[in-house]
Amino acid sequence: MATPDEIRARIEAGIPGSRAEVQSDDNVHFSARVVSDAFAGIGRIEQHRLVYGIFAEGEIGGPIHALSLRTETP
Repeated sequence: MATPDEIRARIEAGIPGSRAEVQSDDNVHFSARVVSDAFAGIGRIEQHRLVYGIFAEGEIGGPIHALSLRTETP
């Protein structure tokens, strides 16, 4: 079972220079705010794909039942 700190660390490692704030009440449903220069010039869907791409196939929707994202540039 993942924790918010583990999800945050994975996002920040997967997108160097990013800052992530991750919350969960049950360690299954997560919400994250991710701020990164990597999002500059790309649309919201591509930003979310960049974050979701950090996780293995089947991980989102499996052990991580849901990951709600808010992505921003600094």
